[in-house]
This record gives sequence, C-alpha cells and structure tokens, in this order.
Amino acid sequence: MPVRLPGVLKSRMIKFSLSAIAFLFCAFVVGDELFYRLASWPKPSYNFKENELTKAKTMLGRVLFYDPILSADSNISCSSCHSPYNAFSHVDHALSHGIHDSIGIRNAPVLINLAWQKTFMWDGAINNLDVQSLAPISHPAEMGSNISQVVKKLNRQKLYKKLFFDAYKDSIATGEHTLKAIAQFLITIVSYNSKYDKVMHQQAQFSPQEQNGYKIFKKKCAACHTEPLFTNGDFVNNGIGVDTLLNDLGRMRVTQRKEDAYKFKVPTLRNIEYSYPYMHDGRFKKLGEVLNHYSNGIKQSETLSGKLKSGLTLSANEKVDLMAFLLTLSDKQFLFDANFAYPKEFLSKQ
Repeated sequence: MPVRLPGVLKSRMIKFSLSAIAFLFCAFVVGDELFYRLASWPKPSYNFKENELTKAKTMLGRVLFYDPILSADSNISCSSCHSPYNAFSHVDHALSHGIHDSIGIRNAPVLINLAWQKTFMWDGAINNLDVQSLAPISHPAEMGSNISQVVKKLNRQKLYKKLFFDAYKDSIATGEHTLKAIAQFLITIVSYNSKYDKVMHQQAQFSPQEQNGYKIFKKKCAACHTEPLFTNGDFVNNGIGVDTLLNDLGRMRVTQRKEDAYKFKVPTLRNIEYSYPYMHDGRFKKLGEVLNHYSNGIKQSETLSGKLKSGLTLSANEKVDLMAFLLTLSDKQFLFDANFAYPKEFLSKQ
C-alpha cells in the first residue's frame, strides 16, 4: 500500500529539484502545503543522498518500527518506548523499559523532526540516523539483540520478503537495508502544524495570554529552545542536579571531557504537552514542575550553563502565561496522523 506523506497534504503535488528546505526532495513529490510551512525552516542535516527516500522504503521502516521482531524475545518494538500518541515518547514510567522487564537508564526522548538533528540520544553518542537504531537493538536493557539476529528472523518472514523486494528490489533482508528503512520512516515524522505554526503563517492569532507567554519565551527560553525546531541541538547542564542512583554523567560518557559532565541534549519543546515525564531521567511528571525548576530549583555546579546560574526568575503569572504559549506547540494533526500509526494492514496478518 502506498504511503502518504505527513499531514495528508493537498491533492496537487509539486516536485522539488532545487530546495532551500532540502526536505523530502530526493525521490518524492511533496505537497505545496508542506513546502509553504517548511520554507522558513533551516536546511535539514540529514544526508538524503546516502539514503534516498521512497514510499516503499518508508513503509518498510514503519512496519519494522512497530514490529517486536527486532528484540531478542520478540516482545519489545521501537514503539514500545516511542508511542505516536505521546509525540513518539512514553508516559507510563520515568525510564525506558525493555526485554524481560528490564529498566533502562534514561527517559525515551521524543522522535520529532529528526532530519534536522546532527546527533542523537541524550548524550549525542550517535551522529548518524541511519545507524541510530543499532543502539536500542543491542542495548541489553532495551531490545537485547543484535542486527545479525534481527536479519535472520526477518528473512524467515514471508511479509518481509515482499516488503524488502518492494523497497530494494531484493527480497533478502540485510542489516544496512533494515537500518536505513527505519531511518526513512523516522525522518518522515515531521511536526509542523501546531497553533504556533498557524500564527507564524498568519492563519491564527495568539490569545493575549499566549502572546505574553511568547514574549517571555523569547526572552528567557529561546537561546536553547530555538525556533522553529525549539531546540538548538546543543548539550547543556540545566541544573537539575545528579540522580544519585543513576549518577548519569551525560555527554561526558561520550567525550570523556570534564567540561561535558552532566550535560544533556536540549530536547525540542514541540508537543511538550504530550511528552511527559520530562528531563533525561523523567524526574518531572508535570510541566509546571519544569517551570518551577528553572525559576527556583537550579542546582549550581561547575558545568552549569552560564545563562542559568541566576535562574529564570519567573513570577507566578509569568509561569501561567509561559505555559499557555507552550501549549500552542501541540500538533494534534501530527499526533493522530494515520501515516505514523501502527500498520495493522501488515502486522495484524502475521
């Protein structure tokens, strides 16, 4: 079955050969609504030349994303920790859960607008989306498998023989094709149709409270949560303090540099209403707790971001107004887009 691109775009289709937005342009035709909305966005970081987008590959990736066959016990799928209804994160526990009721070491981050990211994971351990899936597949507390085992299982399934042939003109699954197909699905998970976006395109207006919250946001939050992606992609120690049980060193685990201690990737704020619990360890269950932290809960340390040393000093009214603005980043069309949903037309037949 052919895959429609995010947002059920307009019927009239336009092919882009030269594009400043450089998104979904390689082998796809893209709707003019998506072009209009993303024209002001920065150029994506993803290398489309290395993994040319096609509908068949994207569908294969979508099926793989939802299939627990990727895990050692065939019980855990990518979607187990990344639910489309929660902005592709999870809400029922602070830390990710894996095979045999294992508990991971971090909260599952949202999977939104990944084509614009240069690094992945809370500590930036992965710098190529085409291989990112190797991390959860091989992690003993997540999927507990390896790509060789996954490929063997895929090649025993009649379903995947057809899907791989449709995607690559070869019915034999390989590790490279498996990982690249998953990446193809991930880069189509684009959220761009929130109230904020409508306001930016003069299709809606902020309420007075939302407008005031937007002013507060631009003054106190936008340095890290840069528009329109609402993240600068950097790593920051935001002063939440160390969880003494996990003692997670953050970015330092990758770089081994002391100046990176307790720094974690700045998450996007898009759909933040649905992506709780918050922070790398899921310690905050409510958005209000996050605002309280930045206002009066910051812990001082050597690597704390300089802009946070004095806190954000938010009044009670400012917190309410800021919250009102943050809710305008919710994109319900994205959350319930059938193109991202469980592919029951394939997996229910197994």
